[in-house]
Amino acid sequence: MEKIIRDLSIGLLVLIIFAPLGLLAVGETFGEWGPEEVKEKLGFVPPGLEELSDIWSAPMPDYAFAGGSESMTMSSVAYILSAVVGVVVCGGLMYFIGKKAAKN
Repeated sequence: MEKIIRDLSIGLLVLIIFAPLGLLAVGETFGEWGPEEVKEKLGFVPPGLEELSDIWSAPMPDYAFAGGSESMTMSSVAYILSAVVGVVVCGGLMYFIGKKAAKN
């Protein structure tokens, strides 16, 4: 079991380190559209999306620091930090849900 956890951890670390490769991609990110982009693609904004679009705002919009420079280095650090936060939040949720499920 420890070998599996170690291997998965190494793989996750590699994915976190390679997260800034997304900065080199051309075009837009699939599925990360706001109401404006959806209207541009579909010609209309679904009513549910329009109503719910203001409920949540990302802590790091566009994977960038607030007021930070647009240098490749700072953008890369912001991408890596976003990946680490995502892994910690998802991993923590999975851990606590798993503990709760194991008790039952």
